[in-house]
Amino acid sequence: MKVVILGSGRGSNAEAILRAQAAGRLGAARVVQIVADRPDAGILALGPRFGVPAAYVDPAPFKTKLEGPGEERFIAAIQAAQADLVVLAGFMRVLKPSFLAAFAGKIINLHPSLLPAFPGLNGIGQAFRAGVKVTGCTVHYVAQEVDAGQIIEQSQVPVMTDDTLESLTARVHAAEHVLLPAVIARLSQTAS
Repeated sequence: MKVVILGSGRGSNAEAILRAQAAGRLGAARVVQIVADRPDAGILALGPRFGVPAAYVDPAPFKTKLEGPGEERFIAAIQAAQADLVVLAGFMRVLKPSFLAAFAGKIINLHPSLLPAFPGLNGIGQAFRAGVKVTGCTVHYVAQEVDAGQIIEQSQVPVMTDDTLESLTARVHAAEHVLLPAVIARLSQTAS
């Protein structure tokens, strides 16, 4: 299973996937490309470290969604890599129907809450401010509505009475780094 990772930031979840791959824990999956929508995204530095091609693709003309010429460039880059699975790992753009159709049933996202609770931006902060006793992270298929696709798997993280937003964020991220590679490995087994 050829995997393309899309990201916008520092790439901690992409690094967790690549570390799992290096340790032989990614099943039949293999990361073949990293693509970022920002030329300064930290995720791009992971490519040389792990021997995986990494490239910036211009998302213009929009700032928060992938549509028009930018969308076409992303579709072309992913198709050139012959992706079987597209993993959104901190990719901060809304995907539109043309992109979703190009990779129907092949796009997964990691979200930092137990969906359907706290969709959208800042899921950890939303959960923290709501005072929930348990939060966590979700891997789901991507659908037209943001964070509303079919849930694949979730990992729960208890909220401690002495938690700060920072301590809770660190524990949710740690859960993400275990969950996402494990889900990719399982998907690779069912696809092969």
